[in-house]
Amino acid sequence: MSIESDHRGSDSPYVERVWRGRTSGVETMTSIATSTWELVFWEDRGVIHAAVRGPETRASIAEITGDSESLGITFAHGTSMSHLPLARLVDSEIESPHVTGTTFILRGEEWEIPHIDNAEQFVDKLVRAGVLVRDPLVAEVVWGGIAMVGSRSLQRRVAAATGLTQGAIRQIERARQAAVLLGEGTAPIDVVHRLGYYDQSHLAKALKRFIGRTATQLRRRNDADDPMSLLYKTENPERS
Repeated sequence: MSIESDHRGSDSPYVERVWRGRTSGVETMTSIATSTWELVFWEDRGVIHAAVRGPETRASIAEITGDSESLGITFAHGTSMSHLPLARLVDSEIESPHVTGTTFILRGEEWEIPHIDNAEQFVDKLVRAGVLVRDPLVAEVVWGGIAMVGSRSLQRRVAAATGLTQGAIRQIERARQAAVLLGEGTAPIDVVHRLGYYDQSHLAKALKRFIGRTATQLRRRNDADDPMSLLYKTENPERS
C-alpha cells in the first residue's frame, strides 16, 4: 500500500508547484489543508478526469478507488481564473464536463492535457487566452509585504484572488510548515517558538484542524501506513 509522488517548484509567477503522483492499494488518505488552488488530472479505472480544486480550510479524509495516477498544477497566491470566482471553490472542486485521453474542457474551450515537463507552457497558453489572471500585490502582502492601498481594498483583493482571508492563508501555511518541521524531527516546543504559536496546546489545535495529525504522529510518520496529501516547505511562513 503506497502513494508515490514527485514534485518541483516553478519559475512561473503564476505557478507555485507542479506535481504528479501514483497510488497503489490505498483506500483512504488524509487531505491536508492548503491555501492554494490547483488544476488536477487523474486516471481512475482507465477513465481520465480533470478538475479545478479549490483551497481546503481543514484536513479531511479522501477516499481512493483503486490504483490511480495524477498530475497537478498548484497555482501561486494571486493567480486566479477570470471566469470562476475562487470563493466558489473553497473546500470544493469542479470537474471538467468532458475529458478525453488527451483533452479537457475549461471555460467552454478544449485544451490539451499537460504533463509535468510542459506545465509552464500550458499555463502560458491559459494566460494569453485570458483564462488566468494575476494580482502581484496579493502574492506580496500574503507574506507580510507593505501594500500601497487601504486595508479594506487589500482584503477584498486577497479574497478575490485566493478565496480566503490573509489570516486564514497564514494559519494554514504555518500549520503546514509546523508539520514539515515535526516530520524532520524538530521538537514540538521548538516548533512553538520558531513559528510563533502561543504554546503547545495552540500548536496541537492547529495541527488537528489543518493537518489531521498530532505532533507525535507527524514525528513518527509512516507514509505507507498513514498516507497524506502533498506536504512541502513553504517559503515564508508568517506568525499570526
